[in-house]
Amino acid sequence: MSRMHRQSLVAYGQPLCETVVDCPAPQGTEVLVRVERCGVCHSDLHLQDGYFELGGDRRLDITKDRALPFTLGHEIAGVIESAGEAADGAQPGRRVAIYPWIGCGKCAACLAGDENLCSAHRHLGISVDGGYASHVLVPHPRYLLDYAPLSPDFAGPLMCSGLTAYAALKRLAERANRGAVLLVGLGGVGMMGLSIARALFSAPPIIADIDAEKRKAALAAGAAAVYDPADPQARRAILSATGGVLGVCDFVGSDKSLQFATGVLARGGKVVVTGLLGGTFSIATAMFAIKAMTIEGTLTGTLAEARDLLALAREGKLTPIPTRERPFNEAQAALDDLRAGRVVGRTVLSV
Repeated sequence: MSRMHRQSLVAYGQPLCETVVDCPAPQGTEVLVRVERCGVCHSDLHLQDGYFELGGDRRLDITKDRALPFTLGHEIAGVIESAGEAADGAQPGRRVAIYPWIGCGKCAACLAGDENLCSAHRHLGISVDGGYASHVLVPHPRYLLDYAPLSPDFAGPLMCSGLTAYAALKRLAERANRGAVLLVGLGGVGMMGLSIARALFSAPPIIADIDAEKRKAALAAGAAAVYDPADPQARRAILSATGGVLGVCDFVGSDKSLQFATGVLARGGKVVVTGLLGGTFSIATAMFAIKAMTIEGTLTGTLAEARDLLALAREGKLTPIPTRERPFNEAQAALDDLRAGRVVGRTVLSV
């Protein structure tokens, strides 16, 4: 039996360690995929820490119901190695991106196609072992999406950072017809959002990020304008230039980012929040009616949206974001760089 090498979470708040186990033998509809690339996502940092910051010294504990050692990683592209007897179409050697937001298949959310919102989910790298490994077990071939002619470096991250941005920006489509949207935060998801917004909307987006290097990268990638939200004049400058924006995507998800986003809204505007940085947010209740505004949260995206996004990319309508490839055994160093803000675009592990 072949062996599976993993970069594993063995204790919360501690560095990853290599572990070696027997490769699982796929049964029924299961498919064993040999991992080629796995993106490093900011949510992996929260999982490694074991909590989300809720603000006010409060934390959401996320350590329960996850046996250690555990394998992180959900932005996976790989090659089918073997399949169970009922895994129709799972031809060995086929190169696939893996949709990781797998639900129970039985609840109301799953039956509506919203597996990403399932409360009894089996999300790869979140509740079951993921892609910081030589192999990953997928429960059904419907989650395996052909990505040629894209590179695996691009296809893997599309399954989270790309999908999250795509699902969020779709919710701003109507408002984007009336003016440029604002994207707050240009991490990996925000960079994907910039590429996707340019493909979906007629007007290039406006960008706000506190990092000068990321603002420079945004202009190089086709942003209409960039602002530093830490600049006391930035809010006034955006309002002066636009009269207020109708659509904002907050890829940070902090108290400061959401305050900035709502502060530049025009009447009838909408903010979609995807970021998970943490903190608390407060606003005068009357402002919801006075500004007729909407604040909406979104979590990754559906399998149907993943297929649509891959089709958009395969048609050549998306520009790949800056990507750095690192060896599999540098997973912890990649997480450290991400935590320290040293990553522009996406890091992918080469397995």
